[in-house]
Amino acid sequence: MKLRRLAGTDLGLSVVGVGCWAMGGLWWGDDVRDEDSIAAVRRALDLGINWFDTAPLYGHGHADEILVRALGSRLRDVVVATKVGVRWDGEGMHARSDLTPAHVRADIESSLQRLGLERLDLVQVHWPCELGTPIGDTLAELYRLRDEGKVRYIGLCNYNAATLRQAATAGGIDTLQTPYSMLRREFEAELQPLVLDFPGRNEPLSTLAYEPLCRGLLTGKFNATSRFAESDLRARDDRFQGSRMLRALTIVSRLQLLAKRHGATLPALAIAWALRQPGITLAIAGAKRPEQVEANAHAAEWLDHETMWADVDRIVGSFRG
Repeated sequence: MKLRRLAGTDLGLSVVGVGCWAMGGLWWGDDVRDEDSIAAVRRALDLGINWFDTAPLYGHGHADEILVRALGSRLRDVVVATKVGVRWDGEGMHARSDLTPAHVRADIESSLQRLGLERLDLVQVHWPCELGTPIGDTLAELYRLRDEGKVRYIGLCNYNAATLRQAATAGGIDTLQTPYSMLRREFEAELQPLVLDFPGRNEPLSTLAYEPLCRGLLTGKFNATSRFAESDLRARDDRFQGSRMLRALTIVSRLQLLAKRHGATLPALAIAWALRQPGITLAIAGAKRPEQVEANAHAAEWLDHETMWADVDRIVGSFRG
């Protein structure tokens, strides 16, 4: 497993990390089982993956509990990247972002207690505030928590370029987490040039790409007749419906043929592609089972392949989402 350093930190992380959203047991179908999730976490360790991306919202704390059960005493040997700010009202599926200093502090304290840690390695603001709290106020509270030794590094997740610039002025951040894949490339418009030349830094802002498999579309296991349970958020995702899905499947089919010709798998190819793009430091790949973690981890083996990437880029460049 290859490692990359988060710029401005002393963290050397595996290029592929495990996303724990599905392990929370909500919104990803009826086939999520705790025993599979625990086996997936342990398989990740065997493969050299040394960080896990979780959040209080993932199963409303259940993903954190899975990490504690799976890792045991090894929890302190890995990096836990978590998030802050999302408040769930306890009814239905709706959650909202509350980034008031009081809620940020309470959320951090709850995460520390669930995980049994004294300090969180990387805390990322989950998404922009829906209550009007200025990003500077939120960051100021996170800086205070850092000074108290409860937070080590700070990042933003799901933010646009304008807010990133505000964050740089407020005192800076250590990472950005953003969606990016062969089939979702908004990152390239404003965020990519910004992270490569981030204000106040001598090196690029480390960027963590989530959904590099586009919620499973880039695994090759779905087709035009695939359907999802109502408990699966993909049942309401228009990327998995109608002509949009058919356009994506055309690209997937071409990529599968190319991957097979080179002896690669499509998940490994898709994650490696994201990791090769300017500005992307690490990739977060979700998993429900150990075999999915293993498939994702193989991406590290293809980063330096010399002959296929021009063909991959031509296929990816032809996609019109």
